[in-house]
Amino acid sequence: MFLNKLTRRCMLAGVAVAATLGTAGLAAADAIKVAAIYTLPVEQQWISRIHKALNAADARGDIEYTFSENVANTDYERVMREYAEGGQKLIVGEVFGLERAARKVAADYGDTAFLMGSSFGPSGDNFSVFDNWIHEPSYLSGMVAGTATTSNLIGMVGGFAIPEVNRLMNAFMEGARATNPDVKFLVNFIDSWYDPPKAKESAFAMMDAGADIMYAERFGVSDAAVERGVKAIGNVIDTSADYPNTILSSAIWHMEPTIDRAIAAVAGGTFEAADYGQYSFMGYGGGSLVVDSALVSADAVAKVAQIEADIRGGLFRVNVNDARPVSDNK
Repeated sequence: MFLNKLTRRCMLAGVAVAATLGTAGLAAADAIKVAAIYTLPVEQQWISRIHKALNAADARGDIEYTFSENVANTDYERVMREYAEGGQKLIVGEVFGLERAARKVAADYGDTAFLMGSSFGPSGDNFSVFDNWIHEPSYLSGMVAGTATTSNLIGMVGGFAIPEVNRLMNAFMEGARATNPDVKFLVNFIDSWYDPPKAKESAFAMMDAGADIMYAERFGVSDAAVERGVKAIGNVIDTSADYPNTILSSAIWHMEPTIDRAIAAVAGGTFEAADYGQYSFMGYGGGSLVVDSALVSADAVAKVAQIEADIRGGLFRVNVNDARPVSDNK
């Protein structure tokens, strides 16, 4: 069941990224055994960011990293237990939809550290949580979209309407309205984390209705944008190289600050149940914005840069709105 990290293409670009904390320099004999459990392929954008950060720590020699992907929710508890029984010191994953079972496993293995993507808080002594709190760069990408639309209609295709997705989409919408009060939105959720054909079909319908900017929360949306010659906004990862002349900007998630802090805590014997969510904020280096200045006006870039500076300086706070976003009435 467990996949050795050398048996597939798991060494992603960026494994040479320097550690943001002092975990670098651990002697090889002190490398911490770390396992990750993923419910989707490591290529999926959200999971790829965790995988990238763990690969970077492995390349530095700080950890010995192994992982399992495409693990069904019905198998997740079993895999957690097998990794804990196998002597893994830190287990990373995402437990949306199986919160109670995952916390029960953690309670049974008090000497193992758990760091899990979760909608809820930490528990016990060893169950920490995280999430991709990139609402700040999502707001900034919305500012870009608001200045770029000419039809004043933006399409948004999401996976599931859960707080972790909703807050990013709401922040994007707020940012767009800040630069264009006349903008309206078409919103749809495909009820899947990975169904590019369904996302693409939804995007086509929105473009048929007049949307000239697409918010690509899911894979498949940018493919539709390329086919129709409209622009798109990326999420979590930078896909501009895959969709040239299409991606205006993207809100990027960097998992390294979160992962490196957890590794340092395990190495130092100080790991405890905590909420690591803040380390996805821009101020900690957990979030960033990329903008294609060839596609976005200099004036818009300047406005976005000013708000970004204010966010980083504590002078501007992006609202957190977990409510399900809905389409505007035309």
